[in-house]
Amino acid sequence: MSLYLDTTGNSTYGIALCARCSRKYPMGELYSDPNSPALMVCKEDLDVLDPYRLAARTGENIVLPFVRPDTNIATNPSGLMTQDDDSFITTDDGEGYIVP
Repeated sequence: MSLYLDTTGNSTYGIALCARCSRKYPMGELYSDPNSPALMVCKEDLDVLDPYRLAARTGENIVLPFVRPDTNIATNPSGLMTQDDDSFITTDDGEGYIVP
């Protein structure tokens, strides 16, 4: 085992330590860890990106183009209510008559 790292031919002559295994490497051989970007680690200690650490997806905007009003629009099959809600108009005999 050599006492020093030979960094000839690299872009820098700097030597750095891996944040996980604490071995010496030339600076060009250390990579930013995908899960913890502040850690510079060697190729052997590089993690796979964990998708649960990603930001949450934005919610979908689901709005119907035609919205029904919140008022009750159900009708009684034997008749209809009048506007003042005091009388009931029945149409079962063909002649509409008002029942108070």
